[in-house]
Amino acid sequence: MEENKSQYVKRTQKDYSMSLKLQIVSEVKSGQLSLKGAKRKYGIQGDRTVKVWLQKYGNFD
Repeated sequence: MEENKSQYVKRTQKDYSMSLKLQIVSEVKSGQLSLKGAKRKYGIQGDRTVKVWLQKYGNFD
């Protein structure tokens, strides 16, 4: 049981760099990744995290 707890590390928005956020937003907007694909590829735990980034940073075309 102890090993499972150590694998899950709670992250916050501040744990992700701005460049990583913009890269993920760019990949999702261009159709290279889906929201679930981005979560899986980058190890993002929150269900709404990428959606929030799209709302905040998705208009930098």
